[in-house]
Amino acid sequence: MARQAGENPDEVDITIRFKHGIHTIFLFVDPLSPFSQITADLLEVLRERYPDGLTASVAPPKTTPVPSEKDKKVRVAYAVMRNPNDPMQGLRPLDVSDGDTPVDKGIKDNSVLAFALLGPDADEDKDVQFDVVWSQLEEEAEPQR
Repeated sequence: MARQAGENPDEVDITIRFKHGIHTIFLFVDPLSPFSQITADLLEVLRERYPDGLTASVAPPKTTPVPSEKDKKVRVAYAVMRNPNDPMQGLRPLDVSDGDTPVDKGIKDNSVLAFALLGPDADEDKDVQFDVVWSQLEEEAEPQR
């Protein structure tokens, strides 16, 4: 159940960093809010900020279209890092139902969730591709001499 404004003032929203391609979207989320609401909030931000789509990769150029409000059957898949300290160890899909909350899934403040936009015809049993470009420190990106 979502917390109403003014209830339990000692409860604090958590920050979740949603990643897709080169983008990181920071959202304040009530940890007891269902993922259906979180998904609706994320889609609203994406539609407002990225009407021409999300840059999934720069080289080669690839864009992920953001579904319009008319696309009611859009689904969003989520994944968490296998090791929160090392994104190179990959992602683990997060199995969420609409009623699940971040608390139910062990999501804490400042967590990173990768997301993928799925159309109504996407096969749920097929592996979802999470396109995330992780930033690297300059010294890591340059070859050692």
